[in-house]
Amino acid sequence: MPTSAYNVALAKNAANHVALSPLSFIARSADIYPNHVAVVHGAVRRTWSETYRRCRQLADALVRRGVKKGDTVAYVAANTPELFEAHFGVPMTGAVLNA
Repeated sequence: MPTSAYNVALAKNAANHVALSPLSFIARSADIYPNHVAVVHGAVRRTWSETYRRCRQLADALVRRGVKKGDTVAYVAANTPELFEAHFGVPMTGAVLNA
């Protein structure tokens, strides 16, 4: 890591560092850029807010089907918007995606 005034002797804390995870990324994107296009696949165009909502719906459906933290969810699919959503929706349950 290159040395700069911004990373020398500055302990990471809540005031100067927030870890970015895939889940915080999609939540932040939906909050900051709700109407920006997130997914383009053929004729399908989805905004960040639509994508985030669909990911939460997937997570809710998985939990209702009994998926819990630590489980592995296998997902066999082509490179489609639904697979993209699974990369967020499954971890929202605390489970691990095997795609």
